[in-house]
Amino acid sequence: MSQDGAGVELNKSLGYLLKETSSVLRAAMEEVLRPLGMSVTRYACLELLAQRPGLSNSELARGAFVTRQSMNVLLQALEREGYVTRPAEAPTGKVLPARLTPRGQRSLEKATVAVRSVEVRMLAGMTEAEQSDAFRILQSMIRSLRDGNEGA
Repeated sequence: MSQDGAGVELNKSLGYLLKETSSVLRAAMEEVLRPLGMSVTRYACLELLAQRPGLSNSELARGAFVTRQSMNVLLQALEREGYVTRPAEAPTGKVLPARLTPRGQRSLEKATVAVRSVEVRMLAGMTEAEQSDAFRILQSMIRSLRDGNEGA
């Protein structure tokens, strides 16, 4: 609480706890991905491409929560290293759709096992019903904030 008595009690702030959870989750993911030569952003990019091949740089950036410029640098590196391919010329407009290579797929498979181990650890103290409730509640919060609902 701030000195003048106005403010938020951090230990009772859902937003603060969500941010702390996000930070701790990211650190745990980075820890298991680092030995694989991967970062959370690299993993997110490969996972997005596995689930939706052909995404553009902008779509990947939004999905990985980074800027278009950061994603472009990452995609160039992934292409140089043989993890993704992009056409030399855009099939339509300016979009260069990216796709995983077999090497990218193999790397992703190892990373997915590592990331899943972190998720299992995070959920270990919860029953299946609590896990389902947590997913439902978090999805509801996301929808409310995206739709601009204010407590409705």
